[in-house]
Amino acid sequence: MRIIGGKYRGRKLAEFKGRDIRPTSDRVREALFNILAPEISGANVLDMFCGSGGVGLEALSRGADLVVFNDVSKDSLAVLRKNLSLLRADAQVYDLDFRLLPARLHVTFDVIYIDPPYKSGFGEEALRLVAERGLLNAGGVAVLESDAPFTGEIGGLTRYDERRYGIACLTFFENR
Repeated sequence: MRIIGGKYRGRKLAEFKGRDIRPTSDRVREALFNILAPEISGANVLDMFCGSGGVGLEALSRGADLVVFNDVSKDSLAVLRKNLSLLRADAQVYDLDFRLLPARLHVTFDVIYIDPPYKSGFGEEALRLVAERGLLNAGGVAVLESDAPFTGEIGGLTRYDERRYGIACLTFFENR
């Protein structure tokens, strides 16, 4: 895994050993940031189920002002902290169940990336939480990564695009 663009471009990141964890692939991250490029510079970004931090670190590399990382896995957070150290980057890191996270946040976001374990069912719940708690700024973008197209409706968020990359499906929502 590597940083694809920005000031850390080409830097290799620490990765998980084994196949138990599914980090967002370089290909998906590259496509994601090609789509989100105008949204990133100066943005507040939340990487809600961050894993090793690839998406949030890419956002930092591309000029995000603030990136907040969250994951409940101690192993994920250890790899994330190693990656932050490798890049000498600063960010806020939480180790909370995503349902508890909004109570600890004192900022809203321009971009929220939601990539829970595919079979967990947490994606729709996390999107509802984002909408209900007002975590996404007006005009902001929330992106759900899942293994299937999103078929539900989320009050307060409008689905406007969906792209498939192999097994990964990215669904884009905006706060109007």
